[in-house]
Amino acid sequence: MEKQRSFSFKPTRLLVFTFTIPSSVIFFTFFTIWVIRGTPSVPQEIHFQFNQSSLSLGFRSLTVQKLPAPSENFSATREKSLILLDIPNSIHENTTGFGSISVSSGLQRKEHGPRASVVGGGKGDGLEGKLSTLLGSTSQTSSEKFEVPSGKRGKEKRIGGTSSKNFVVSSREKVEQKRVKDCDLTNGRWIYDESYPLYTNVSCPFIDEGFNCGANGRLDKIYMKWRWQPHDCEIPRFNATKMLELIRGKRLVFVGDSINRNQWESMLCMLIGGIGDPKRVYETHGRRITKEKGNYIFKFVDYKCTVEYYITHFLVHESKARVGQKRVQTLQIDKIDRGTSRWRGADILVFNTAHWWSHYKTQRGINYYQEGNQVHPRLDVSTAFRRALMTWASWVDKYINPRKTRVFFRSSAPSHFRGGQWNSGGHCEEASQPLNKTSITSYPEKNIIVEQVIKQMKTPVTFLNITHLSGYRIDGHPSRYGGKSGKRSSSNIQDCSHWCLPGVPDTWNEILLHFSATHCPHQLAYRMRIREVILRAKECGEAVLRK
Repeated sequence: MEKQRSFSFKPTRLLVFTFTIPSSVIFFTFFTIWVIRGTPSVPQEIHFQFNQSSLSLGFRSLTVQKLPAPSENFSATREKSLILLDIPNSIHENTTGFGSISVSSGLQRKEHGPRASVVGGGKGDGLEGKLSTLLGSTSQTSSEKFEVPSGKRGKEKRIGGTSSKNFVVSSREKVEQKRVKDCDLTNGRWIYDESYPLYTNVSCPFIDEGFNCGANGRLDKIYMKWRWQPHDCEIPRFNATKMLELIRGKRLVFVGDSINRNQWESMLCMLIGGIGDPKRVYETHGRRITKEKGNYIFKFVDYKCTVEYYITHFLVHESKARVGQKRVQTLQIDKIDRGTSRWRGADILVFNTAHWWSHYKTQRGINYYQEGNQVHPRLDVSTAFRRALMTWASWVDKYINPRKTRVFFRSSAPSHFRGGQWNSGGHCEEASQPLNKTSITSYPEKNIIVEQVIKQMKTPVTFLNITHLSGYRIDGHPSRYGGKSGKRSSSNIQDCSHWCLPGVPDTWNEILLHFSATHCPHQLAYRMRIREVILRAKECGEAVLRK
């Protein structure tokens, strides 16, 4: 007679199972929520096409497919330039029996349908002409021919209007943004594009003298006509109406040094193209933009929004202290700048600091950096920069609500002085085209420090890395055209740090618009919290299993 085996649980095993199963359930629950919430939302302009012949009431399994990478290239030919557009092949054959659903564009076609081509035409600047979708199928029921909005910002059509053409273009732009989201925008090349610039110093009244190279006597125009092209994707062309709708009723605030003012002025110029009447844009205190004054608030009346700039060279407080018998200038790296009350409440914040950290006094670091009441006899500039950034990060984490405010930090912009520095005969005036290789031979230490500090923050911060792409553009600086001819004759100093407008900062703002439209602040904060919960649940489960 076979002996029966007894089955029993040891207390330790029972304890392990008791903790492991609930921990696993919690982990997979939060992971599922994170995946669902992390999936990009479907554009508002969605077109549904149902095949009546295949419509049934039966239950069938649904297959969720990840959109493949683009496999088709579409060319747009102009008389003077060649522009390539990548249109994602994101329409899949439906296997559910409920008809095909297209969210990638307003064009309804099957996966293996014919290609679409863009043929440039017309005499105006910009990506003009007609985008024709050539369908061989006789089942086509709607018009597939529409115009792409003009590249000139002043003539650009409003997105989301009543026209079906605008709906199609808006949908395509949103799909392009999704495709660009995971692309490395920092690696690419500058391509000559006749449709640029996006504005001129005539159409924009906001360019101050130091950046207005054309008005200061620079005759060549080629430096305005370069477009940054990443290797693996395409940055959507700046759409003034889209950006204005994004900040409708909100505050877009730039905080930093004169390089950030450079970008801020570029943003004003790019946005003015979406305004019918320029008089509907004004500075709230009646100030004219100059480098002598540092705080500006421009109101866009039709959109009830403001685009603001507040100067701070270091983000931390510039002060004075007594060292021995003298009272000297110091930098309080443990105390945030006094202008923070103006930064709070913004909906989009764009910070930067780097330019002034390369000056002689900051590099030398002797009796300059202050913490509390102590002035350091000597402190390394990298250490001081890190501590200053940590002071800024602490302020952001304490006072910025990530559900309301999207925070950006722009990387350092390179200078291109040859034969000396700005005060010792350095120049860049002979440059008329971008360099074949970027001037950035190694990744700047300041960028590394910024990224390390951002990773330790509770508040989500997007790092706008423009250093590498700007390193090619030695031709984009004012050089000796940073002032009127009369002023230039009295000084041999050239400006190879700032940028002519129109110019390189326009590309920075195209990237800024892309990231601003990608995620809302509350989505970023939510995802960060979900990640923390998942990590804690995973650690808890692993700890239980080890026991």
